[in-house]
Amino acid sequence: MKGSLFILFFTISLFVSGQNLYIKTYGNNKNKTIIFIHGGPSGNANLFEGTTAQALTEKGFYVIVYDRRGEGRSEDPDAKFTYSEAFQDLNSIYKTYQLKKAILVAHSFGGLVATLYTEKYPQNVSALVLAGALFSQQETYDHILKSVKEKHKGDSKTLDKIFDIAKLNKNSAAYRKDCFDLAGANDYFKMPHPTTASKKLYTSYENSIFSTTNIRNKKAPLLFYENEKQNNIDTRPSLTKIKKKGIPIYAIYGKEDRIFSTSQMNSMKNLVGQNHFSLLKNCSHYLFVDQQNEFLTTLQKWLK
Repeated sequence: MKGSLFILFFTISLFVSGQNLYIKTYGNNKNKTIIFIHGGPSGNANLFEGTTAQALTEKGFYVIVYDRRGEGRSEDPDAKFTYSEAFQDLNSIYKTYQLKKAILVAHSFGGLVATLYTEKYPQNVSALVLAGALFSQQETYDHILKSVKEKHKGDSKTLDKIFDIAKLNKNSAAYRKDCFDLAGANDYFKMPHPTTASKKLYTSYENSIFSTTNIRNKKAPLLFYENEKQNNIDTRPSLTKIKKKGIPIYAIYGKEDRIFSTSQMNSMKNLVGQNHFSLLKNCSHYLFVDQQNEFLTTLQKWLK
């Protein structure tokens, strides 16, 4: 490991509302900075922080984790849960830590946040890493419904449920929730064959303070759909614009992350380029735990 290791903890106040934003830094601030952007809405950085942040510093990075306003450990009863608000949170981090540029590593819904932020503030981003990140929401929902339907052809109860979900407003929190609940019930987010290393990481997390502080704001998705007009989007046009501006985009996904179709993965590989794309075997949605060593090695190869 290069240099000495500094583990610092900061809780800061946002410049507008006095809101306390949970932020924690890992590693030597002389190294390249990575900001991890978690999933949601109603997400947090707990799993990544409790399993992977420290390990990433050992690859030579300075890592910043945070919970968005109103989500996780950044409690705020007045949060609006819009992309604009998420951008304010990110900009406050850049200002507080005097960052000119940073690498954004974005997971799940965080991929939408990071992509739209990079499109708006390209000068702030040295590279964008999509890690199991959403990019074409409706295609994801369509794939979940279609694939579960094929899996349960003779199950009238499940088929009726899928039919009811398909009738919902596609720009609603209920539609999103029911699609992902259906995926979860069919183990779409679980790696097929847990390894000794992944079992150890998950067990360690479950016994840690990060598990006991795994705060989820159930109102967040509802408020996001009430307040944010861009609530069911495809960010591939934005990614294409970002790429044309010369900002490197990398995409790393689990091969068994079954919320994504093969055609979605192929379109992402074509967009970022084969050398900027990685598909990890025996790996699902939480790829930084399922196959941590491969995840870390790949990021180091790309970003160092």
